[in-house]
Amino acid sequence: MAKAGLCAAKSPPVARGATATSSSPNLQNTPTWKASSTRGVFPFTMQYATLVERGTCHALHFYRVLPMFRDLIDDLDDISAGPEILLDVPFVPTDDSVIKKMLGLARVKATDVLYDLGCGDGRIVIAAAKACGAQGIGVEMDPLRVADAMENAAHARVEHLVDFIEESIFTVDISGATVVTLYLLESVNLDLRPRLLSELRPGTRIISHAFSMGDWKADEELELSGISLYKWVVPAQVEGAWEWEGLDGNTYYVELQQSFQEITGTAWIGDTEVVLSCATLQGDSLELHIEDADNAVHVFTLIFAEGDVKSVFENV
Repeated sequence: MAKAGLCAAKSPPVARGATATSSSPNLQNTPTWKASSTRGVFPFTMQYATLVERGTCHALHFYRVLPMFRDLIDDLDDISAGPEILLDVPFVPTDDSVIKKMLGLARVKATDVLYDLGCGDGRIVIAAAKACGAQGIGVEMDPLRVADAMENAAHARVEHLVDFIEESIFTVDISGATVVTLYLLESVNLDLRPRLLSELRPGTRIISHAFSMGDWKADEELELSGISLYKWVVPAQVEGAWEWEGLDGNTYYVELQQSFQEITGTAWIGDTEVVLSCATLQGDSLELHIEDADNAVHVFTLIFAEGDVKSVFENV
């Protein structure tokens, strides 16, 4: 693989079609309702019991309190409820065998920083530190769970590798993560999805236990005794128009459309429209197969950073 000519910045096409856009694809807002689960409010107690009985819930974080139940909540001595936040986190531990598979699916290594959003007693973060030597951050709303997680980390002798933050999964800074683990409802995943796509670096791996991300299809899926594990790799934003010079001296030009990690588009060599036969996006790396008029295939790898192409390599 040789380095091709310096890539031009994203620019509108010249007499080759519609002007490319630089908007972020598929980052539309998803529904923002959130139910509240308390031990003393009947409708939500029933909902929680059903989820736990089915074994589908690890840590449910329901934040916005419905006003109609505010008077009931205020009468409960063991519930802390602010104007917007209800602090009550039903928790079902993740089995050790599932944790092992999650870490394997993410290919966690010592250089990773793993964030577990809704970490409960911290077992995923601690397992990553013990088994892989990875640094970890657990995010949890319940201060008692945070205290348990810290104690568990000390017992496991990995307190120098992990930390636990008492904060909402919707506000905590996640930009430092290279791996994110989730065990939430699909509706919560969908609420998180815009943040995951916009705030995590391209190439960050996301692992979800049991719940998908709607129309963002997983890059990998694993079944374990009837349990689904999903893996996504955060894609770079590559939609737009890009131009570079190949090793053969020709100018190559593409207009790309993006839906998550799925890429389509049109290609030109010089002023001749040719076939873009394959486009594969993996994190910050986009591989393009461009077929010329003589059916010869030219393979390029474009490396993206901060919404721009930083380098182009050509297979020879």
